[in-house]
Amino acid sequence: MAEFTLPKNSKVQKGRHFPAAQDAKRTRTFKVYRWNPEDGRNPSTDTYEVDLDKCGPMVLDALIKIKNEIDPTLTFRRSCREGICGSCAMNIDGTNTLACTRAIDDCKKSEVPIYPLPHMEVVKDLVPDLTHFYAQYASIQPWLRTQTPAPPDRERLQSKEDRAKLDGLYECILCACCTTSCPSYWWNGDRYLGPAVLLQAYRWIIDSRDEDTGKRLDDLEDPFKLYRCHTIMNCARTCPKGLNPAKAIGEIKRLMLARQG
Repeated sequence: MAEFTLPKNSKVQKGRHFPAAQDAKRTRTFKVYRWNPEDGRNPSTDTYEVDLDKCGPMVLDALIKIKNEIDPTLTFRRSCREGICGSCAMNIDGTNTLACTRAIDDCKKSEVPIYPLPHMEVVKDLVPDLTHFYAQYASIQPWLRTQTPAPPDRERLQSKEDRAKLDGLYECILCACCTTSCPSYWWNGDRYLGPAVLLQAYRWIIDSRDEDTGKRLDDLEDPFKLYRCHTIMNCARTCPKGLNPAKAIGEIKRLMLARQG
């Protein structure tokens, strides 16, 4: 698994230290990336000692405690706290994951490093700019595309077997953990769609109710959009939902070859 890599020309300084209360008996130190575009300073890492006896078990619990009780200037995204929304995706202990599902006890380093998702522009602190990522997702037109009129009295149906083909695809929450762990995306993110978007593309290609498979494949027939994948497998290793984007990408390539043969 690739460790967090800082952007080029980025010099991270040692920041402030916030010790725990003197009566704290069980503490854990978190080393958190800080950068505010408005103060003109270089990025830094602040360290926070958190009393685990007064904190929930997840890394997100620690971050919320830090913001609520220690340092209200800390900025990060979070929402559902159930591993469903993907908002709290960040690099924790060297791995892209969700703060809400990563247990503090599972972090191996004594000082747990927490950084924003790697190789993305940073808005502030732990918040990456996902504008380009979402634009790439929109480019695959992730909705049911049909030519025939919808049935007037029911939904568009599919067999249980066809529905099962979507397992391992529909569960993607677009957290971007896989995409930002992919070296091919680091090198070609302007044109390569990346593992998350390609997994989503395959989810619609394989849907038996969709009637635009040919056009979807045509849109992906590009030296960069699809074929920059080199099966490094970081995407499958880091996915917090246990999905395998590399397999989906391979299936798209297989369908491309079948069309040519």
